[in-house]
Amino acid sequence: MTAIRILLVDDHEMVREGLKAMLQAEADMEVVAETGSGLEVLRLVEKTNPDIVLLDARLPDLSGPEVCRRVTREHPAVRVVMLTTYTDDELVEECILAGAHGYVVKDIERFRLKESLRSVGRGHSVLAPEVAGRIMERARAGQPAVPRIPDLNQSQAAILRFICRGLSNREIATEIHLSENTVKTHVQEIFRKLGVRNRVEAAITATKNHWV
Repeated sequence: MTAIRILLVDDHEMVREGLKAMLQAEADMEVVAETGSGLEVLRLVEKTNPDIVLLDARLPDLSGPEVCRRVTREHPAVRVVMLTTYTDDELVEECILAGAHGYVVKDIERFRLKESLRSVGRGHSVLAPEVAGRIMERARAGQPAVPRIPDLNQSQAAILRFICRGLSNREIATEIHLSENTVKTHVQEIFRKLGVRNRVEAAITATKNHWV
C-alpha cells in the first residue's frame, strides 16, 4: 500500500502536532513535513513531493488562497485541501477558484477528515457539508436557469443531489443502498455527462443550471 504523502500547514504548533499524531497513526498516510509559514510551502513541496497539502486558510504571512494558488500553479499534480475554522462563503469560493480540491472545517470528526483526505488522494474533491449548501444557494441565485438537463438516470440524479449536499461516496452508498464502487462508477459517469472534472464543479454546475 502506497501511503498518501501529506504536508501540514498551520501556524498553530499544537494544531499541527495533533493532526500529525492523528494522521501518522494511519497505515496509508504519512506526514512528510509541516510548517506554520505560507512562504515556506513551495520550498517544502519541492523538497518533499507531497500528494496533498493540508492548508490553513488563514496564515500570518500569506493568505491560504494565495498559497493554494501558487502550489496549484507550480505543482499541478499536488492537491490542496483547505482546513479552517472559517466558513464564510467568499473565502470558500476564493479557495475553490485558487484550485483547492477540498474545503473542510477544523471541527470535523476525525473519521471524516481521514476519509476526506483519502477521497482527495483518489482524485476526488470534497466540500464540507457546513458550507456546501450556502455555496449552492449563492450559485443558484446568481445564474439564470438553463433548460437543457443532462441525461441522468434515476440513480445518478439522486447521487448528484447528494453530491450537492457535500456527501462522500461512502455516505451516498449508505443513503441509497448501493456499493461504494457502484456509486463511484455513477459519479464518474455524472462527471462525463456534465462535462466537469470533480465534485465541486458538478455541484456548482448543477445548482447554477437548476438541475437539482
